Amino acid sequence: MDRVCIVTGAASGIGRSVLESLLQKGWRVAGVDANARAVKQLGLDCQAQQRLMLQALDVTDEVAVADFVGTVTKRWGRIDGLVNSAGIARERDFFETTAEDFEQILRVNVTGTFLVSREAGRVMAQQKSGAIVNLASVSGIRGNWGRSAYGSSKGAVVVLTQVMAIELAPHGIRVNAVAPGPVETPLVQQLHSKQTRHLWQERVPLHRYSRADEIAAPILFLLDEQVSAYVTGQVLAVDGGFCAAGLLRRPD
Repeated sequence: MDRVCIVTGAASGIGRSVLESLLQKGWRVAGVDANARAVKQLGLDCQAQQRLMLQALDVTDEVAVADFVGTVTKRWGRIDGLVNSAGIARERDFFETTAEDFEQILRVNVTGTFLVSREAGRVMAQQKSGAIVNLASVSGIRGNWGRSAYGSSKGAVVVLTQVMAIELAPHGIRVNAVAPGPVETPLVQQLHSKQTRHLWQERVPLHRYSRADEIAAPILFLLDEQVSAYVTGQVLAVDGGFCAAGLLRRPD
């Protein structure tokens, strides 16, 4: 039986890498993104059209999310996996962060993750099986300058992941999160200045940014029932050692 996965934020970065990796492994994939133009371009770029469903979707729109999950279920009959990759970020000093900034980031990163998980989870619960992977961040584990809104949202995703893992386990659903460090994605390239890049590369023990496919690989591991059947409620930092590192470097 062909496995079915929903991927949010699928038009670029980590989400796109996950979508492409799933297609390569024979999954049927329903990809959504808020950027309608990017969704259209993704459809032109991808092969395996019979196993691919694409749609522009605002993950904070409760009615639209429910309708989309219903469409996926009607077309393919099941949902085996969900990757919540949709997210937004801004770097702003604490005093310069507005309530609007804070609320928008929380709404997309946290409420969006909750809404899609709830609707897809209902389908998985009927099947008594499924796997959900949320995108957290090292900014949700350790404090970073300029990340009051973003870090708070990703910290919330960490706790949401744990709560979901507990509540959905009786339904046969596993829930985990991946917490990337700095990744070479369009969003990060837009946000990180030359100075910021230097600081990240200095603090990360592997001294580089990751590629999107290096984040997609552990996500696929967590989706795969054959190799991660007993893994749930976990937050896997894929960060080049950032969370393990202290503030002091080895003396020259």
